[in-house]
Amino acid sequence: MPTFDPIFPQIVDPAGVSDAAAARTMPVTTDDTRAATVAETGGDPLVDFEGTSNPYIDYQSIDLLLSLQHPRSEGYDEMCFFVMGQVKELLFRGIHFELANAQLQIRAGEVANALQILGRAKVFLAYITDSWNVLSTITTEGFNQFRDHLGTASGQLSFMYRHVEFVLGNKNRMLAEAHRNVPHVWPALLEALDSPSLYDEVIALLSRRGYSIDDAALDRDWSEAYVANASVEAAWREVYEDASAGNELRSLGEALISLDQQFSIYRWRHFTSVERIIGYKPGTGGSAGVGWLEHVTHHHFFPEIWAISN
Repeated sequence: MPTFDPIFPQIVDPAGVSDAAAARTMPVTTDDTRAATVAETGGDPLVDFEGTSNPYIDYQSIDLLLSLQHPRSEGYDEMCFFVMGQVKELLFRGIHFELANAQLQIRAGEVANALQILGRAKVFLAYITDSWNVLSTITTEGFNQFRDHLGTASGQLSFMYRHVEFVLGNKNRMLAEAHRNVPHVWPALLEALDSPSLYDEVIALLSRRGYSIDDAALDRDWSEAYVANASVEAAWREVYEDASAGNELRSLGEALISLDQQFSIYRWRHFTSVERIIGYKPGTGGSAGVGWLEHVTHHHFFPEIWAISN
């Protein structure tokens, strides 16, 4: 940990940034217009733009994005913690997009499409797991320099992470209700809590494909965390008896368990990183800290697929 006070270079003057959440107006180009532009510039990049912005900034609101880092202390390691926390939220947004679309494809019976999407979801999750390579450079001393400024903020309050857990079936009403006082967040999270998960759609697909599934697994309280069902395990066992390359349901099972395994690796990296940095001190958000993280490392989203390995 550096012993000197950090500097915080001002990259963006916040007075000039629009904080509107809507997409900014941009022109639409085509192959023809792009070719015409190259003819005009002689192949050099465009550098002259009207107004007070340029298309790259406007496309992803980059000036707004890069004005949202507000470390609360003089601790050197806080900027790393701040940036990586925001990066992880964006990555969870990306993986949720993939999982939600995979769920819709499964509902429509388009397993091949779902497999393609789940492949990207796993890569997203591996990328999120690698974020701990950066976060693990934060030392115990460095974290203690800014920890008090977190108040009761905790990663358990990430509604984006909660959406990912919910779409995969690990529902938890208590943790969801931490957001019931946030009117621009709560409705979507409540809908996710009360809706079938991706795995619920997979189980319904197994039933539609002729496998015998208990009614209790097909029509239940979707707000409850999924609990393993013997009929679902029997169906997966039957699916896996056909090891041919053309068995798309077996390929779906393998994609799901591979995603689940990567999620376990993410949780384990989280647990071991926090254990190294803060040990077994209480968490900032009221949890037991590392003890809570250690508990969730054992969770599987798709228990029956793991069970048939035995």
